[in-house]
Amino acid sequence: PHPQPEREGMFHRGSGLNLTSGQYTAPIAGYYTFTATLHIVRREQQRKGQPCRGNRLRLLICVQSHCQHNSNLETVSQLESGSDLFTISVTGVLYLQAGQYASVFVDNAAGSPLTVQSGSDFSAILLGV
Repeated sequence: PHPQPEREGMFHRGSGLNLTSGQYTAPIAGYYTFTATLHIVRREQQRKGQPCRGNRLRLLICVQSHCQHNSNLETVSQLESGSDLFTISVTGVLYLQAGQYASVFVDNAAGSPLTVQSGSDFSAILLGV
């Protein structure tokens, strides 16, 4: 039997995705296409006069939590100063051995706290071996 979705609108088929850890574990070795789309809210604006510490946000999908080049997918986004809600996406193909996992990482250099909103998603589909 397939695990039941946690809420209406979720689609979850197969046993590779662990919703508690946020990791997708490859059941067999092969090429997988991964996509992550995060809806992010900036919780507080910078105070006027406060030096800008940066407005860059990186979203990564990494294999075995190793985020070096050649074992990850990465996108970088500049956060606009006048907005509180952002959407950032990354998609691509990674090769995983059976039992290896991939997970999503956010590198926040925006200088203010960020919260990932519901409706964000993470998916993995086996393309071929």
